[in-house]
Amino acid sequence: MSAMKKEITRSDILPYETYAAERKERRAKITAMKKARRVPVGPFAMFYFENYDTMFQQIHEMLHIERGGDEQVSDELAAYNPLIPNGHELVATMMFEITDPVQRDRELRRLTDAESHIFIDLDGDRIQAVPESDVERTKDDGKTSSVHFLHFPFSEAQIAKFRDSAVPVSIAFTHENYGHIAMIPKETREVLAKDFA
Repeated sequence: MSAMKKEITRSDILPYETYAAERKERRAKITAMKKARRVPVGPFAMFYFENYDTMFQQIHEMLHIERGGDEQVSDELAAYNPLIPNGHELVATMMFEITDPVQRDRELRRLTDAESHIFIDLDGDRIQAVPESDVERTKDDGKTSSVHFLHFPFSEAQIAKFRDSAVPVSIAFTHENYGHIAMIPKETREVLAKDFA
């Protein structure tokens, strides 16, 4: 795995045939790795913390499925490279996972601007989520997206707190219709701390 790398380049992209031959094994490895990088908050929200390896896999999956050629490679690199942590942040894909379409529509309409009400708490020291600015995630009618890409920028002092097992660390929503908080487990913190490099 390549947690220290900060950018995927064209030279990193595997030939289609190579990835196809390795796909099953690569997907199994990334699935196992992702288990320690996810945190549920409340009944619907799941945070999937990204790194070089998760984005490398995502890009190759998109290329494998869509087979869009050289132009697609550029598009995928532009879309997913910003989600690789830069060494002073955590980056998460946050999804509202609601299977029933009627309930999903109702809940997403209640969660207007949810992305503005999310933070990581380090024993009272809050790190506000910064949404990826590629697309507006809440529509004009107030309905929020079921998928949000979030950056949590850390100072050096905050990184030290995150690494200190004596400091409680949680993720929280302060949205009026989704007031939930979850502690980040020790095992997950140890894995995510490697993103600070």
